[in-house]
Amino acid sequence: MANNKREDILSAALQLFANRGYDGTTVPMIADQADVGAGTIYRYFESKEQLVNVLFQQWVGNLASSIVMGEEENQLPLREQFSWIFKRLISFSNDHLDAVLFIDSHCGALYLDEKSSHEFNVMLNVFQEVLEYGKREGIIRDFNVNALIGMVWGAFVQLFKLIRGGILQNTDELFYHAEESCWAALKNSG
Repeated sequence: MANNKREDILSAALQLFANRGYDGTTVPMIADQADVGAGTIYRYFESKEQLVNVLFQQWVGNLASSIVMGEEENQLPLREQFSWIFKRLISFSNDHLDAVLFIDSHCGALYLDEKSSHEFNVMLNVFQEVLEYGKREGIIRDFNVNALIGMVWGAFVQLFKLIRGGILQNTDELFYHAEESCWAALKNSG
């Protein structure tokens, strides 16, 4: 039973942090959403800061696990590797949109601890390795890899925000064109 309360707290916190941000979310709000007393939260987490870090590490780890390529995917041509990662991101976002929005809005926060920052860098490394390889092969434009990641990630997250807001429809056609456009932004045109 105690494990369920912890999971309820994490689930409530994820939804609130994703939609309201860290500063806009209070411990009593999390407690209300989780249907527990505020004191119960402090049995599992010593502070709101610790709670956000536990949540961040969990979801960054889940996202990283979903996009890590196996040996078979690593043998694919770079364009197919990009497509594989992009499709995995779509799948993850369809299943865990609050987590994606949470990661996006909290990834540079000052309250993230060293372990959270490390986990985020591990996830970024998946993208960085693919793009660095592409740069060495002359397939990816010679530009700062983190800037390239930011361009693709920013566009990707914005699409899902527009879908959530009812402005765009979540269709295969939308993501086909989004993938093609992101690839066009990355590839070396020279």
